[in-house]
Amino acid sequence: MPELKIQHIPTLSYLLSKGAKHNHVSITTSSLGKNIKKSQQAASKHLVELEQNQFIERIISGRNISVKITSKGYSEMVKLSSILQKSLDSSPSHVELKGTLVSGMGEGAYYMGLKGYTKQFRTKIGYVPYPGTLNVRLDQKIHQEAIKQFETLEGVKIKSFSDGTRTYGWVKCFRAKLNSSTSCELIILERTHHDDSIMELISKSSLRKTAKLKDGSKISVKIPINS
Repeated sequence: MPELKIQHIPTLSYLLSKGAKHNHVSITTSSLGKNIKKSQQAASKHLVELEQNQFIERIISGRNISVKITSKGYSEMVKLSSILQKSLDSSPSHVELKGTLVSGMGEGAYYMGLKGYTKQFRTKIGYVPYPGTLNVRLDQKIHQEAIKQFETLEGVKIKSFSDGTRTYGWVKCFRAKLNSSTSCELIILERTHHDDSIMELISKSSLRKTAKLKDGSKISVKIPINS
């Protein structure tokens, strides 16, 4: 029994969207080609191949083409949908970032202790962070790329503020687990002196002491992602 070819999936998807599960729907190969991003000739070939493999029925009257998906064609799409849904449901619901603990420049303690931040931290994440941030160097490119997605995710937003002299940028916080056991927050800063290879973490207490870490310690951080 012929299997549904991957290149025919967009064609059947388009036909389903036009109501071809229950009815013969009128289409043109030019409109089909435009919607599946193929040439008119390729669209016409798709219809021929789908009909030959009994995934669709065609009625041709002059230049008019009417198409209906067969029960076999619909069954193949349902099967594909089930496989995709199972894969999506089983995908990890967290991002894991790995790196090496390094010393910072000491600026984190100053910035995290500013009243404009601490008042918001207490209200929005439930505590005032221990002075300073834990700096983790993301050694591998895959982790450096993975952290970038948090720039566009919502997180818990600590708003920017001004003390009358200068303006301090926003901070976004994401609940995280350090080495699978220690609660902390990944923070994304609007303004930072670090490049994309450095990840910063905050917590209620000193993460170095709580997790018994020192420079060079290998770090794994898991951040849940709300789908």
